[in-house]
Amino acid sequence: MYDQPRPNRPAPAMTFDQMLERVRYEGAYPTRERAEEAVRTVLAALGRQITGDERVDLAQCLPVEAALALTCSAPDAEQLTGWGFVKGLAAQTGVSPAVARWDTGAVLAAVTRLAGPDLIARVLQRLPDDYALLFGQARLRRPQPTAA
Repeated sequence: MYDQPRPNRPAPAMTFDQMLERVRYEGAYPTRERAEEAVRTVLAALGRQITGDERVDLAQCLPVEAALALTCSAPDAEQLTGWGFVKGLAAQTGVSPAVARWDTGAVLAAVTRLAGPDLIARVLQRLPDDYALLFGQARLRRPQPTAA
């Protein structure tokens, strides 16, 4: 049940400090500590939504501290929508949904840069459609099959 690290893990493209500076810049946070708080809370919440190989592969793209935040909790039994993710994060951290959405966007922009388009596409395939916007991507609604 536990995610197992893959052998020969490549080194992440940036250190945790570099990731925090990227998030601090993206989110226009006044301090490094505020950026780190956003990284840890968003990644922990995201880790509860992703399962399987995508969770393991995403963790391997991140600096160790960020990977630990992503994998610190077991995945939730019920998957949230993107809006549910933001509302849950807001409730957990005591901020408004707008601030939670801002934090999510700043952190996931850095995650997207580290993971690359192929892995992010795989992650988004496992999540409800509205998560694409949280990752800064547009996704058109999938056509629903019509009953004949």
